[in-house]
Amino acid sequence: MTKYDQRGVSASKEEVHAAIQHLDKGLYPNAFCKILPDLAAGSPKHCNLLHADTAGTKTSLAYVYWRETSDLSVWPGVAQDAIVMNLDDMACVGCTNDIILSSTIGRNKGLIPAEVIAAVIRGTSDFVDKMRDQGVQLHLAGGETADVGDIVRTIDVGFTAFARMKRSDVLVPTIRSGDVIVGLASFGQASYETEYNGGMGSNGLTAARHDVLSKIYAEKYPESFDPRLPNEVVYTGNRMLTDKIAVGNQMISVGKTHPFANASYLPVLQEILQSHRKNPRPHPRHGGRADESPEICEGCTHRKRQSVRVAAAIQTNSGKQ
Repeated sequence: MTKYDQRGVSASKEEVHAAIQHLDKGLYPNAFCKILPDLAAGSPKHCNLLHADTAGTKTSLAYVYWRETSDLSVWPGVAQDAIVMNLDDMACVGCTNDIILSSTIGRNKGLIPAEVIAAVIRGTSDFVDKMRDQGVQLHLAGGETADVGDIVRTIDVGFTAFARMKRSDVLVPTIRSGDVIVGLASFGQASYETEYNGGMGSNGLTAARHDVLSKIYAEKYPESFDPRLPNEVVYTGNRMLTDKIAVGNQMISVGKTHPFANASYLPVLQEILQSHRKNPRPHPRHGGRADESPEICEGCTHRKRQSVRVAAAIQTNSGKQ
């Protein structure tokens, strides 16, 4: 059993895939997202998408950072993270505009006070406004916020997204010889971002959190992890959230590089699809491996490239060089 498996997470999601293998795969079985007929309006020329995702264990990391620093500014990023996990997946089938969002937030009221919920909800509306300024129309349809301390250790933040689009605009895999792969950096600072983004997505964050951060956090915040985990895989690193990492000409704390929200590529992809829709094939990478560096890809005109080796800390602490 790998260390990742010991932490109660799965990179392959074998059990999930086995559980859903009998389900209908929609109009385009090979598309990145399941696409349904236009059940909303009944048009044979249109289709519907309904997608759900969460910020994953990034909420646990945000929780520890907030408890350590009392800095509420980490929570709006969690809301953005959960939204972007949906948006970037939907963009993979060509859906980049007029998307309806509904949130589902479950909290342990004894640990997550009203100001945290307010910060998450405010972060949601602020992100929607930011995307609107970039020509991406997102629409908030409310949601559900529940106090479920019996089943949620700290807080869980998720979104469901719905869109209706033309079938002729749907992107399905048609990779051919001669196609060019273009990578967009997740790290750096895009023209529509207000501060540096460490580029850490949600997938694989459980490993990053436990491999990098100090055992001190296990002692201080036992609610931030599953108490049934073997001690040898819990917070096995040597970094504190307040440690500083050099990023260009500035110093940024570890606590700011790890829980940053997923970068949204919609403003970029929308421009690309408007002029190059013939055969694009977007594919998001919301996570990374300890043996790869975020410096692999150059950015585009929206993202200012700065050099940072966030991955180096993960490599060192996880034993991968």
